[in-house]
Amino acid sequence: MTGTAKKWISWLVKAIVLILAFVFIYRRLNHNNELKHFQELITQVNRAKAIIIVSLVVLLMLVNWLLEAMKWRYLTAKWSPITLWQSIESVFCGLTWAIFTPNRLGEYGGRVMFLPPRRRLHGVFAMAVGSFGQNVVTSVMGASSLLWFVYYFLNVNKWLFVGLLSTGIGYMLMMLIFYFNVRWLVFLLNSVPFLKKYHRFFDVMKRYHFAELFRIMGYCVARFAVFSLQYYLIIHLLLPEIPMVKMMLLVFVFFFIQSALPTIDVVDIGIRSATADKLFEYVTHQHIVVIAAVALIWFTNLIVPAILGSVFVLKVKFFDNNI
Repeated sequence: MTGTAKKWISWLVKAIVLILAFVFIYRRLNHNNELKHFQELITQVNRAKAIIIVSLVVLLMLVNWLLEAMKWRYLTAKWSPITLWQSIESVFCGLTWAIFTPNRLGEYGGRVMFLPPRRRLHGVFAMAVGSFGQNVVTSVMGASSLLWFVYYFLNVNKWLFVGLLSTGIGYMLMMLIFYFNVRWLVFLLNSVPFLKKYHRFFDVMKRYHFAELFRIMGYCVARFAVFSLQYYLIIHLLLPEIPMVKMMLLVFVFFFIQSALPTIDVVDIGIRSATADKLFEYVTHQHIVVIAAVALIWFTNLIVPAILGSVFVLKVKFFDNNI
């Protein structure tokens, strides 16, 4: 393939990605009653306080994705070092790709395109390690909070709860053990005959030892704390009567359930809203307020970064570093 043909294909793919992203975003925002509810509700609270809280939520969004960029840079440091700015570009580019793909799969493609062509498949497996770490944090915090939820609100049989407690603890331990022994997955993949020839790609996961996995987990915990704080700030602004501990434990359960549901970023606001509404009905009857709060976080954490990331889509080099 000639250099000119590669350039045309590269620009065509970029155009398709941007068109799809903006069409999906426009259609979702154009029919978003949840955000309209938030606009109405925000007028009912102190204006200065509302501006400060919303500004903090936006600032925390930037902190959240900066932490993810730092984690991504650390993940690639051993085999394809990149600068922090390159990492930021790739993270935001991935968010644009993720907006219209199931389960955010496009995020992998968008992010690794900033790596040299020979390192992109390595990047997919390195990113999987980081994503798994984030899922472990969400699962441990979410499962423990879910056990509290069952005990506190559902009034189940004592022996049933003991069984759920044992299962929950076993699940959390299994997630932690498997994460800190991620090389087991490499051995599993190597045992599959038709995958064995690709071992040079997924062997990258064996390069992360306990100390490195612990540091990656640190980034994951920091991110979890950041977007938990976002939810606390907005919900407390609109529903200050909900006790902080109950609120945060319900938020952790919400994260846990949300992480298990297959969806697409631009349409999952409906699923997010329904999930949060069902959980928070145990502590409040202000359904519209809960849905509006979730909508604002969805818009801030996913839609705004996807729009910002569209700038970096134009910098992607699909074929080689000379295009």
